[in-house]
Amino acid sequence: MADHETQMIPKETALQALNTIIQLHFEKTLEKKRAVDLQKKQLWKLFQLFFIFLGFIFMAQAQSPRLQCRHCWIPIGLLSLAHLIFYVSVAQTLRCINGFKYQRRCHKLTLGLATERLKMRINGLDGSVEDLEVHYQEPDEGYFGKFKRNWALHFGFLILVYGFMVSSSVVLLCF
Repeated sequence: MADHETQMIPKETALQALNTIIQLHFEKTLEKKRAVDLQKKQLWKLFQLFFIFLGFIFMAQAQSPRLQCRHCWIPIGLLSLAHLIFYVSVAQTLRCINGFKYQRRCHKLTLGLATERLKMRINGLDGSVEDLEVHYQEPDEGYFGKFKRNWALHFGFLILVYGFMVSSSVVLLCF
């Protein structure tokens, strides 16, 4: 064995090192939480603005005496373009949210491991230098299923809204 593996570190130094790791990952976890909250607020603002826009389009179709069935391609084209732009915006925002959530989960796992090592040190279970090393932890592969469900939920809803808006435009203008 190498010297550094059998070398014992004073308890105070070990506790201080683990506390520093815990503090760092705790701060990073809070930082990622704030970033997720900010992205969620932006996503809700996007949804609000988009539905206000859809309301204006719908109201304009309902109140316009000049639009007829042969003109339905105009609002449908406008709705399609608006939905496409909105889909891209939502996709980018969800990508950021999911990235921050993943990073936050990694920091929480690392924080948990460091806390466990600190408890072992406090309880007097002195170990080797390796006990002080806390590597960055990553969640298992099953964790990504949560993100896929989130994407499917958002985009399923948006496709339903698109279908409703196109069909209501056709009904308003053609019947």
